[in-house]
Amino acid sequence: MENPIDYILFFLLGVFCCLIINRLLLSFSESLGIRIKNDITVRWSNSSKPSLGGISIFIGFLGALILYMIITPKINLFSQKEFVYLFIAASLGFLMGLADDAYNTKPLLKLMIQIICGLLISFGGTYINITDVLSINILFTTLWVVLIMNSLNMLDNMDGITSIVCLFIFTTCLLANFAFKIDSHGALNFILITIIGSLVGFLIFNFPPAKMFMGDSGSQFLGLMSAFFSIKYIWGISNVVSGISFGEITLAVLICFTAPCIDTFTVVLNRIRDKKSPFIGGKDHTTHHLVYAGFSEKKVFFIFLLIGLTASLLSLLLLTTDQATRCWIAVLVSSWFVLIFYFLYRNTIKFNQKNSI
Repeated sequence: MENPIDYILFFLLGVFCCLIINRLLLSFSESLGIRIKNDITVRWSNSSKPSLGGISIFIGFLGALILYMIITPKINLFSQKEFVYLFIAASLGFLMGLADDAYNTKPLLKLMIQIICGLLISFGGTYINITDVLSINILFTTLWVVLIMNSLNMLDNMDGITSIVCLFIFTTCLLANFAFKIDSHGALNFILITIIGSLVGFLIFNFPPAKMFMGDSGSQFLGLMSAFFSIKYIWGISNVVSGISFGEITLAVLICFTAPCIDTFTVVLNRIRDKKSPFIGGKDHTTHHLVYAGFSEKKVFFIFLLIGLTASLLSLLLLTTDQATRCWIAVLVSSWFVLIFYFLYRNTIKFNQKNSI
C-alpha cells in the first residue's frame, strides 16, 4: 500500500472522525466529562468545558485499524507481536487517562500504568537501542515513555497547545520514516497519518478559545503514541543508516520534543527551587508565564506553533543533511534549543502569577 490516495483516505478518516464524534459529544456533554467548576487552583481555564477530545482521537485510531484490515484482508495485524503490544499499551494509556478524567486517579497508579506501557512497548520489540544489553535498552525506553506521557499531560494546560505540539511531533516522525524507509509495510504509517488527521480535526474544537479539552485520555494516548513513533521512526534510523551517530539521532529526538521537554524541566526545576512537589499541578507552566508577561492565550498558541514548526524543520534538517555538515547543523540546532529554553525559563523567573496580580 504505497498509493498516495490511501494516505489521503486515512488522513481524512482521522479529520472527519474527530469532527463528527466531537460534534456528537458536545451535544450531550452538559455534565459528562466537564472539569469541576471550582477546580480553578490547578486548571488554567475558569470556565467548565468538556474534556472528551481524547475519545474521538482514540476512536480515529480504532477506525484506522478497521479500515486497514478491510483494505488488506490478507494481513492479520493481531498476529504481529509489535502491533499487539502497541495496541494493548495504547488502549491501557487511553483507559487510564479516561479514568483520571472521571475519577482523578492516584498519581502512583498512573505512574505504574505508564511504566507498564513502556515495558509493553519494549517487549513488543520497539526500544531505544543504546547498548548491547537488552535490559538497559528496556530501562531507557520505559523512562522515555513515562517522561513523554507525563510531559504532554503537563503541557495540556492551555487551549490548543498540546494539540499543535503533537501535530508537529507526529509529522516529523512520519517524514523521517518516508526519508529513511524504516517501515514500509504500511500499517503503522496509516495509523500515524490518521492520528495526524485526528489532531487537525480536533484543533477545530481546541483552538483558543476552545470548545473542549482533550483530557487526560487524549494526552496519555498521544504521549504513548508519540513516544513509540519517536523510537520507531527516529531512533530507529540507527538500524538502517550507518553514517549518523546515535548521539546525533538523540539530539534530533530532543529537538523534536522541544516544547514538552523544556516545559517539564522548567516546571520541575522551579517547583524544587520553591520547595514544592513537582507532582502537584499548578499555574506555573511556561505557557502560563507567557500570559503573565502580557501575551494573550491565542498569541501563546502561535508561539508554541512556531516552536513546534521550527523544531520539526531543524530535527529533519539534522537527520537528512550530509555527514560533512551535520556537525555544524548539530551546533546550530543545539544553540536554538538553548535559546528557546533560556527565553521560556527566564520568562518564568521574570514574570509569575504574583507579579501579574
